[in-house]
Amino acid sequence: MDSKSCFFIGSRHSSNDIREPLTEAVEKHIIEYGVTTFTVGRYGNFDSIARGVLIEAKKQHTGIGIYLLNPYALTQKTDKPEGFDGMFYPDGLENVPLRLAIVQANRYMVQNSDYLIANPGIGNSRNLVEYAQKREKKGLIKVTLL
Repeated sequence: MDSKSCFFIGSRHSSNDIREPLTEAVEKHIIEYGVTTFTVGRYGNFDSIARGVLIEAKKQHTGIGIYLLNPYALTQKTDKPEGFDGMFYPDGLENVPLRLAIVQANRYMVQNSDYLIANPGIGNSRNLVEYAQKREKKGLIKVTLL
C-alpha cells in the first residue's frame, strides 16, 4: 500500500473548540484513508492544536509519522518537538525571500500531499485552501474543511 500524506492549514486565531472535530478528522484520515505521514506547522493556534491532536493520535496509532514544517530551517535553529519524528524543509525554499517562506512552504505542501485538513480564516490560509480546492477538482488532493 502506498504511503499517504496529510498537511494541515488553519487560522492562527482558531478556537480551541476545533480540537474535537480535528481529532475526529485525524482518526478518519488514519483509519479510512490510510494516512501514515502528517506534516504540520508551528505558528498560530490551529497548528498548536493540530500538533497536540497528532501526538495523542500517535499513542493509539504508533505507525504514523509526524513532521514539523520548518520554512526557516536555514536561518533559525529549531529543535524537533517532543513526540515528532522529524522536521521537513521543502525543496527550493532556499531561493525564496524570508517574508514569503511560510506561504511558499504551505503551497509546496498542498502540491505534494494527498490530503489537507483545514480550518481557514482570512488571508493566506483562506487563499491556500481555495488553491487546494482547485487542485481537488482535478483529483490531486482531498480537502477536509472543519
